[in-house]
Amino acid sequence: MIGTFAVLLALGYSINLITLFGLILAIGIVVDDAIVVIENVSRIMEEEGLPPREATVKSMEQVSAPIIATTLVLMATFVPVAFLPGITGQLYRQFSVTIAVSVLISAINALTLSPALCATLLKPESKKVWLPFKLFNKFFNGLTKRYTKSVSFLIRKTVIIVIIFLIILGAIYTIYGKLPTGFIPSEDQGAFMVNVQLPPGASLERTSKALEKAYDILAKTKGVKDILSVSGFSIITGTCSANMGLIIVTLDDWSKRTAPDLHVDAILAKVNEEFYQIPEASISAFNLPPIPGLGTGGGFQFELQQKGEGSAQALQTVTNEILYQANQSPELTEVFSTYTANIPQLYLNINREKVMKLGINLNDLFSVLQTYLGSIYVNEFNKFGKVFQVLMQAEAGFRNEVVDINRLYVRNKFNEMVPLSTLMSISTILGPDVISHYNMLTSVNIQGSASGGHSSGDAIKKMEELAKEILPPDMTYSWTGTAYQEILAGNLVAIILMLAITFIYLFLVAQYESWMISFAVILSIPVAFLGALLGLYIAGIANNIYAQIGFTLIFGMAAKTAILIVEFAKDQRQEGKPILEAAEFAAHLRFRAVIMTGISFILGVFPLVIATGASSASRRSLGTAVFGGMIVAAVVGTLLIPGFYVIMQKLIEGKKKKN
Repeated sequence: MIGTFAVLLALGYSINLITLFGLILAIGIVVDDAIVVIENVSRIMEEEGLPPREATVKSMEQVSAPIIATTLVLMATFVPVAFLPGITGQLYRQFSVTIAVSVLISAINALTLSPALCATLLKPESKKVWLPFKLFNKFFNGLTKRYTKSVSFLIRKTVIIVIIFLIILGAIYTIYGKLPTGFIPSEDQGAFMVNVQLPPGASLERTSKALEKAYDILAKTKGVKDILSVSGFSIITGTCSANMGLIIVTLDDWSKRTAPDLHVDAILAKVNEEFYQIPEASISAFNLPPIPGLGTGGGFQFELQQKGEGSAQALQTVTNEILYQANQSPELTEVFSTYTANIPQLYLNINREKVMKLGINLNDLFSVLQTYLGSIYVNEFNKFGKVFQVLMQAEAGFRNEVVDINRLYVRNKFNEMVPLSTLMSISTILGPDVISHYNMLTSVNIQGSASGGHSSGDAIKKMEELAKEILPPDMTYSWTGTAYQEILAGNLVAIILMLAITFIYLFLVAQYESWMISFAVILSIPVAFLGALLGLYIAGIANNIYAQIGFTLIFGMAAKTAILIVEFAKDQRQEGKPILEAAEFAAHLRFRAVIMTGISFILGVFPLVIATGASSASRRSLGTAVFGGMIVAAVVGTLLIPGFYVIMQKLIEGKKKKN
């Protein structure tokens, strides 16, 4: 691990969640490689009665090639995905670099330190064996005999293996299609935000009173630790407005919130239900984004865009329709937008022709309006050891009423003061407080989340269906934030999985110098993949990016297990044994090592499956995929791999006979 840490620091990677996952799984890979060496040395010492040194030398002659092959396969799996672009590529890159470096160091350890320790520390087996060890050996020997009989039957009935494999492919197709999709799971980050919006034109005083009511509700909520409220600011739009407010809520430590009703999702559902009882304001609590900076909150961000020169009121009408339909859909919840186009505003209709005739500079006229009604920066001065800004602005009593505008004057080029009342007319209109643009088009930001039992992929699909039904021809939509990244990542999943399989296959071809025998290893990958999908399906976890990282790891680990069997069967065949006998002997010989490495890896991953607290959703996604894949690979894969070898070897030799 020290070597891995050194490489990560040299590459500038921090020890974050992704690299931590890689380090946890890397420990399992290191242990697996050591088990392969130790188990084989122990077996030779027991069966052939050789002393530790001679047994180690003979063992390394047998396992060196499989260790090198498995190392190359795992590196071939992870190195290519390190070059993927975007945020998805960045997540894969940190994990792949961690695993690749750890695997390389693990191989060096298995080829150098592990044999040296075996020759030094292992002792010939004592005749006196403890009762628990006797019982375990008796059980395992019986299990090995049953496994060998099953393999002996299957390799003689290869049609059954083909049928089972076809069933596995069909199950993969069915389950993968039913599995909900996602990008990064929503996490309990120990905090959430609340957006408060009052009717258009509401004063800051009314906003503060609504914030106080929301504050009281949050203060009584179990699990809430600290509350910070801000009047006049919207976190959604990032703008200041008198009818907007923001509340930031921090929760108790995860160790104090072990009950399900104290999870952030449960708290959000509870407080939002109580916020509905505040009639004077629209108040929505939402989770933080899973990646800081990727959006303003958790869930999705949908950008409704106006392509033509339509009115703000038309955009408001379509927005209201989408919000209504979305909140009626079972796949969606807490869908809202801060956009409103009915805020009372004053429209100054300036007679520009008259302004020019009177010799007034239009910029001077606008400067007068800005200075008196708004504010304008003049300069700065130092006093009491501090720097103060000088801002020009009319006193509040002289800019409260509409008629105050008519009291303003502007100087023309003849040095005459001209009243603004003679240059413009004032009318009242309704319009949006803030006009946002996305991809150069006028847009409305709509935020929401997937409801319980549905994934973010389901939410995205439903919003797109609503958009097709509701949007007129002059409007369109775009995705941003995590939803946009999820759509991009969806296109990369197939590329990543195909890259992993392709590079595994090419390295196996180079290792075995055969295009066909490599398929005996490759065919084990769908077996493990089915286990990963079953694990996610049973646990109700979406097919998100952490699960997909787990898929990639499972591909390499399944190939590693297959190599341990195929390599020995290939050697036995080269020594002259019949195909069936070589496959059966290799399966019997390597069963203990395969099961031991599989169980050690499964037990190492299990804490991720039952993770709680911070980043638990991410840990469960990755852990469940790897856990399910390794179980099925250990149980079903070890039964089918000898049969895969027999089928491929017969095809190779049958082709040679024809030639």
